[in-house]
Amino acid sequence: MKLVSFRLDSSEYVGELSVEQDRISFDSRAPGSLIALRDLCGLSDLSCGKLEEVLGKADSKIDVADVSLLAPVFEMEKVICVGTNYADHAKEMGSEVPELPIIFNKFPSAITAPDSKIRLPDISTKVDFEAELVVVIGVGGKHIARENAMDHVLGYCCGNDVSARDWQKGKPGGQWLLGKTFDTFAPLGPMIVTKDEISDPYDLGIRLRLNGELMQDSNTSQLIFKIDYLISHVSQFVMLKPGDLIFTGTPPGVGAGRKPPLFLKPGDQLEVEIDGLGVLGNAVVADS
Repeated sequence: MKLVSFRLDSSEYVGELSVEQDRISFDSRAPGSLIALRDLCGLSDLSCGKLEEVLGKADSKIDVADVSLLAPVFEMEKVICVGTNYADHAKEMGSEVPELPIIFNKFPSAITAPDSKIRLPDISTKVDFEAELVVVIGVGGKHIARENAMDHVLGYCCGNDVSARDWQKGKPGGQWLLGKTFDTFAPLGPMIVTKDEISDPYDLGIRLRLNGELMQDSNTSQLIFKIDYLISHVSQFVMLKPGDLIFTGTPPGVGAGRKPPLFLKPGDQLEVEIDGLGVLGNAVVADS
């Protein structure tokens, strides 16, 4: 399934997207977010089979062009991020390949929709882009064994880990959280593609274009820590919940790694594209 969240007549809905027809099938009797839909339907999780059963009751269809897409999942409990998870990216940033995953987080308030604006804060002059494969947790759990970890995945989507480098690394103590979690610093979408439609999550081309120019161009085969390992590792510390997100890291080509460095400015246009997951586009504006 390809799942989208959208706004129609002041209400939010979840639907199944038919890419070929650019049509969304949805149940007009059940408004709400993906997480609200789970609760409304009495589901314990967001596994693909249970969602197919719920969305199979769809009574309406609408063209994608006639609605405003939202981030495909929001109201999640946790947005977990992985730093330095591509070896070439570690090299361009002058970092060693880590022995363990570097885990940080964003607040859910950083999540923003496809085609929405990334707002540059007045207190930062070094805002950067990071194309990332995002894993959506469907089945929660703690102390998850690596061999069972993929059973906890609902699907995948495109993400952009927008980062204020002057706060992330340039302030006393290294303010990773603050540098990563400004409002609008986590564009997500345009859809969740359930894991059954992705034959190999470690063979997906991942790209970012800035004003039409290719900045990042790699493949998820280059991930240092794989998805099953990340899920198992993180679950030793926290209980993963349905709807939680894991931003799996960015490949080389980010602005801070260029010579000279290249940072975002008002008027820029960003596109994150991952094979099979669509294109996530966002414009950049001043936060005024």
